[in-house]
Amino acid sequence: MTLRAWAAVLLLSFLAACAGRNTTGILSPTPNLYTFETGGSYPEANVPSRFRTTTTEILYMTDRNPVLDEFGAVVTYGARRSDAMAFGASWVEYGGLDTWSDLIARTQATGSGAVTRLEPVGLTELARLPSTPLPYAPGGGRLQATQEARSAYGARSDAVRAEITARMRDAKVDRVLLYIHGFNNDFDDGVGTLASIWHYAGRRSLPVLFSWPAGNDGPLAYFRDIESGEFSVFHLKEFMRILADVPEVKRIDIVAHSRGSAVMSAALRELMLESRGAGRDPRRDMKTGVLVLAAADLDIGVTRQRLVAERFADGFEQINIYTNPDDGALRLSRLIGNVTRLGGIDPEKLSEREVRDLESARNVNIVMVDGGSVQLGHAYFRENPAVLSDIVLALRTRAMPGTRFRPLDPVAGNIWSLHQNYPAEPLPEMLDRPLVDR
Repeated sequence: MTLRAWAAVLLLSFLAACAGRNTTGILSPTPNLYTFETGGSYPEANVPSRFRTTTTEILYMTDRNPVLDEFGAVVTYGARRSDAMAFGASWVEYGGLDTWSDLIARTQATGSGAVTRLEPVGLTELARLPSTPLPYAPGGGRLQATQEARSAYGARSDAVRAEITARMRDAKVDRVLLYIHGFNNDFDDGVGTLASIWHYAGRRSLPVLFSWPAGNDGPLAYFRDIESGEFSVFHLKEFMRILADVPEVKRIDIVAHSRGSAVMSAALRELMLESRGAGRDPRRDMKTGVLVLAAADLDIGVTRQRLVAERFADGFEQINIYTNPDDGALRLSRLIGNVTRLGGIDPEKLSEREVRDLESARNVNIVMVDGGSVQLGHAYFRENPAVLSDIVLALRTRAMPGTRFRPLDPVAGNIWSLHQNYPAEPLPEMLDRPLVDR
């Protein structure tokens, strides 16, 4: 490794210390969308009664190692890997707010400078799946998991599905909002970020976190996180199968940040290939809806050859890729690998062919985030009121950019510009649209 690359490693390690943890303990700032005196108010009337509370339950699946207290109870999850996935419920409290009305007032606060803490208040592990790989034995001319192992894995998977089913029925929702965090994030980071996004999106879905073993220590932490993400691809793929097998789940919307985009895209790509190989429609099989890739730490060349070439976009209602060429973490990542990262591209520098490719994939949108005079960090998707507004609009309205519900400025083809005052004016009355199957 060259001296330049080693310098980049050290800089990236320093940047990682502040890339994701400084603001996850507070509720994200109010999206611009909800700060107008008239129009664009928070959809309180549409929030299921079960979710009208200042303490939120976030379901999770993780392949992090459990951290136990002196009595052997799981209190959180660390950065080491676990061969066995754990499913459970974590609770986060919107601290300092006594009632649901207080939270709504804070949600629509403008210029008050109010800060609402997001405080973890406990978790319960509800099911632990058997370690993978399952034990194999020869049979039928090929290797396959033993009947005993398959039965045990199936029973635990059924237990997870039953927990999800009960909550979907109780809340009377048919969507899941799945969040996959990025590098240098611990378990509570993921819970806190999802609690913010889900709240502002109107709470009309079941919030579910997939937490992989990120947050490693040391000067090589970034590379250790990359390897941990590769480790988690199989587990995320298995969890997506479990979610899609729940009849009450009609659509799974996904928000992936930073290196979590690589973990997610690898898992979903494999599921797509399996579905197509069986002659089925991947989108129907996976029940995937809106996909948000925020500050995606994905090699742009790998993206073209493994996702674009494989028609990855066919699996979603729409894909929204938020980019910022000034993203410091992605610039350093590019320096190490000598390849531009997807979340750090400058769309205005794309070739004519690349613009045409985007236009042919009509449901893929690149959203250029204009920082203006505002310093944008790697976590701008949850810290910037303008970006958060557009993510919320995509999840709430299912609208494409350039429409009345997502008035982004056109640049070229499927490339859009998002300014810091977005949306500049109150939007028409927003109806949270029901799902429309193909």
